[in-house]
Amino acid sequence: MERWSLREFEAEARARLDPAHYDYFAGGAGDEVTVRANEAAFARIGLLPRVLRGAAKLETGLTLLGSRAAMPVLVAPTAFHRLADPEGERATARAAAAAETIMIVSMAATVAIEEVAAAAPGAELWFQLYVQPDLAFTETVVRRAEAAGCRALVVTVDSPVLGRRERDLRNGFHDLPEGLCCENLRDGDRVRPILMSPELSWEHLDRLREMTALPIVVKGVTHPGDARIALDHDVSAIMVSNHGGRQLDTVPASIDLLPDIAAAVGGAVPVLLDGGIRRGTDVLKALALGAAAVAVGRPVIWGLAADGERGASRVLGRLRAEVEHALTLCGCASIGDLDPGMVRRTC
Repeated sequence: MERWSLREFEAEARARLDPAHYDYFAGGAGDEVTVRANEAAFARIGLLPRVLRGAAKLETGLTLLGSRAAMPVLVAPTAFHRLADPEGERATARAAAAAETIMIVSMAATVAIEEVAAAAPGAELWFQLYVQPDLAFTETVVRRAEAAGCRALVVTVDSPVLGRRERDLRNGFHDLPEGLCCENLRDGDRVRPILMSPELSWEHLDRLREMTALPIVVKGVTHPGDARIALDHDVSAIMVSNHGGRQLDTVPASIDLLPDIAAAVGGAVPVLLDGGIRRGTDVLKALALGAAAVAVGRPVIWGLAADGERGASRVLGRLRAEVEHALTLCGCASIGDLDPGMVRRTC
């Protein structure tokens, strides 16, 4: 069945998923104000196309931290893909490889990073990391990611504690079903829990920098002041993210935070964005406002739940087609032609 928008994939995924699992993926913290704001904010931004510019041949590709992507849309790190499809992260990696884009594999994946890499040879993989209080174990996980061929570490910094996700509390969703676990947390004969630490600090980031030569992306920056501090700690990129609304509710939409953070960074490192991307036009708005690329999480999960690897591939393919179509209508030959003068806030 042809699906004409990402929202149609979500509707089908909801029909197929266990309701508690759908709520886990769809839900957020508190009243889910931020979840709704992430999408709604894009509707308040209009595109101002240029005309008569002869944009016959499009260029949507880019290189980020040594990784090549055919479009400025990455697969964001999301946990527990095997709740959506038995092949889980293997299927997602194959879909990302077919789309010629970067997949950021979650530390909370239900398939080990080694198996994800083996399932999609040649895929551009980055690894998302929660720095654990046990730094020796953190280093073990980093070494596994390096050995699997991951080309960057994406360090989530907005989670000193887990957000209060009331859908999960209401559903009693606390543990994965029997037979599933966070495979990247295996430590000998046991699987460790992911531990959040209120003590997480810039010093921990410096310790991580000493552990690895991989580029480090700091994910979860919402304040320009933190973006400026990050530059002093040898980060390779900054991801503007409110964790999809899953941590602190009422944080503004990611796209509304982007311009100030891009200004604070001043082009020193690439700025990425996740949260609320549902259309190719959303991608163009983010790029015009200072993002080098965006990442999508829930839409890929909806595709995976609707139709496995093929569904995830179709989600990524739909976004690429929409990006190309919108670029043409905006009179741009490449994503580099986008600039702040091509967007206007409508309210």
